Amino acid sequence: MNGIKNILGRLYLCYFLLLFIITMLPVYVAALFIRNWLEPKRSIALHNIFRVWMGAFLPMVFCPVRRKGAEYFENGKTYVVVCNHNSFMDIPVSSPWIPGGNKTLAKIEIAKVPLFGTIYKLGSILVDRNDEKSRKESFTNMRQTLQQGLHLCLYPEGTRNKSGKGLQAFQDGAFVVAIREQVPIMPAIIFNTAKILPANQSFFAWPSAIPFHFLKPIATEGLSLKDLPELKEKVWQLMNDYYTQNSK
Repeated sequence: MNGIKNILGRLYLCYFLLLFIITMLPVYVAALFIRNWLEPKRSIALHNIFRVWMGAFLPMVFCPVRRKGAEYFENGKTYVVVCNHNSFMDIPVSSPWIPGGNKTLAKIEIAKVPLFGTIYKLGSILVDRNDEKSRKESFTNMRQTLQQGLHLCLYPEGTRNKSGKGLQAFQDGAFVVAIREQVPIMPAIIFNTAKILPANQSFFAWPSAIPFHFLKPIATEGLSLKDLPELKEKVWQLMNDYYTQNSK
């Protein structure tokens, strides 16, 4: 049975990649059309395009997103949305299903991928983690994103969690930005993406529904950087408990 599943998983991945490329082409054309628009208009338009794209693509590959907790987003407020990170699948889930225009902090290397890199750059704040200047500029860009009325989507674990267990330790960046801009943190948990693209299997994928749950926001108003360790621990504990209690 494992041999049959392995073959089916490889065939499914071929279908997945082919459909991704086909559906990406009109998105690429649309991205070229809006790439010179000013912010936040560009990111809002891009968010709507992504929502249509992934709203069609993910069900077609049998990975529907089941969102919960969107009512926690208040109109007129911006949030630093912090997500767990288990798979490359997390980004096409998080960005389109966050209510409203948003940007994600992303590795600069992926921007070099033909066609997809153009789309990727428009919806991201790019950072070269090996370049101190780039890291500093990314903090400035993240603050500007919030000031423009856009949400910020960050993965505080830093890298994909391949352990199959609870969340990894959080880095400081998301919490520094939230405190400095005095905007709430919106914890978010994505389930099952590691099942779709397992880290321990090469050229294999398997379809699964993707629950995407937002938890109650945590205020940062009145906090300073001395409160950062406590805030980070509070958010980590909340998210880790929710993830471990609701994972199947």
